[in-house]
Amino acid sequence: MRTLAFDGRMGASGDMLLAALLAAGADSDALAPVEDALGVRYAIDRVDKNGIAATRVRVVLAEDVDNGDADGADGGGHDAPGESHGHGHGDSHDHGHQHDHRYDHDDDATPAEGHGPHRTYAEVVEIVEGMDLPPGVESDAIATFRRLGEAESSVHDTDLESTAFHEVGADDAIADVVGVALLLDDLDVDRVVTTPLSTGGGTTSMAHGEYPIPAPAVVEIATDAGWSLRGGPVDAELLSPTGAAILAQFAEGVESLPVLDVDAVGYGAGGYEFPDRPNALRVLVGDGGRGLDRESITVLETNLDDAAPEVLGDLQRSLTDAGARDVTILPATMKKSRPGHLVKAVVRPADAERVARRLAAETGTLGIREHGAGHRWVADREFRTAELDVDGETYEVSVKVASDQDGMTYDHSAEYDDAAAVAEATGLPVREVLRRAEAAVRGQE
Repeated sequence: MRTLAFDGRMGASGDMLLAALLAAGADSDALAPVEDALGVRYAIDRVDKNGIAATRVRVVLAEDVDNGDADGADGGGHDAPGESHGHGHGDSHDHGHQHDHRYDHDDDATPAEGHGPHRTYAEVVEIVEGMDLPPGVESDAIATFRRLGEAESSVHDTDLESTAFHEVGADDAIADVVGVALLLDDLDVDRVVTTPLSTGGGTTSMAHGEYPIPAPAVVEIATDAGWSLRGGPVDAELLSPTGAAILAQFAEGVESLPVLDVDAVGYGAGGYEFPDRPNALRVLVGDGGRGLDRESITVLETNLDDAAPEVLGDLQRSLTDAGARDVTILPATMKKSRPGHLVKAVVRPADAERVARRLAAETGTLGIREHGAGHRWVADREFRTAELDVDGETYEVSVKVASDQDGMTYDHSAEYDDAAAVAEATGLPVREVLRRAEAAVRGQE
C-alpha cells in the first residue's frame, strides 16, 4: 500500500505542506489551475535549514497582477491564525504566463499573504468550484475550508454561512489548500498519516488580541481530527489553522512513523530560524502494509445498583442510537454487597457528551466516568449476500466479512436474524444455515 507519512514534530502550515510534497516528487505543473484562477504563482526554491536542504514555497503575486498596496508582512513562514487584511484583488486578469517553477529565487516578489478581500465560506467555495478541478480534489478542498469555517464559527459563536474568514479566506490560503489537494492527487498515494503534531508554545498576536498557542481555531479543528496534538518543542506558533485543517481532512494519526519501504523523502521549509533544530516538515513516501484501521475512542462507564431489568435490556439500543460504538453491561457487586451492573460504552470523542447525557437520562445515574482509551484497532467490514438453495427454493442470508486494509479476509459471520428466518422456513437447524451461508461467501472469494 502506497503510504505518505508526515513527521509532525515541527508542526505544519500550508506552505510547509506544499513544499514537502513538491520535495517528495509531486509535479509542480499540477498547481497551474490555482495560478490561473487567482493570479498568483508558486515561487519555489531551495534553502538551508540547520544543515538540511529543504524546499521553500512562497505564494506571490503574478507579474501581471496590479499589486496595489498589498501587505508583504512575513508571517513566520506560517499562515497567520487571525490577523485582518483588507486588500482588494481584481478577479479578471490575463494569465498568459508559463508555469515554470524550478527554481525561483525572486525574493523581491510581492507575497500574496493577506491579499484579496475577507471572504465568507460560500464565497471561497464559489472560487474553488470555478477552478475546474478534478472532482475528488474539489470536494477535498471544499471540505477543508468547511473545517476552517466551522472552527472559526465555533470560536466566534456565529453560523458557518455568515462567518467571514480572516487570513484563511485570502488568496494565499486558497492557494495552500487547493495546492496541497492537487499535489496529493498527483502523488496518487493510498494512505496519508501523520505523527502527533507539535503546536509550539507561548502566545500569538491575532486580530482580536494576544492568545496562547495553539490558536483557538487549531484546537477546534483538532477536536474532529484523527491525529493528536503535543506542545512545544519551542515557543513559537508551529501549527497553523490552515495546516491543521488540511491534515484533518487528509491524514489519519499514528503514534510513530509506520513501517515503510521508503523511496522518496522531502523537507518543506518553514519561516523560522531556530539555533538547535531545523524548522522543516519532513514527509516520507513508500510502500507499506496498513493492517487494521485506527479509530480514536474514549470509554464511558457507570455503576448501577437500582436499574430495572427492562431499562438494562433496552440500554444497548438506546446508547447505540446516541452514537456509542459498543456497549457492554457486566454484573458487579456494589457497596453493602448489593448486586449491580457496570455499564461501559465505547464512543468517539466527538460523541462522548451526547452518549453520556443519554446514559444519565436512561438510568438516573449520578456520575459517569470517562477513560481516555486513545484508540482502538478495527477491521474493515462489508456485507455480502449468500444464496442458499434448499429443496428447490432460494433463500438469502447476509454475511459480514471482516478484513484488514491490505485486503486480507480473516472472518465471516452470517447474520443470525437472517439465518433464523431461513431455519424457520426450511426446518434446518440455525447452526446449519449459518454454516452454509458462511461457506457460500467463502466460495465467492
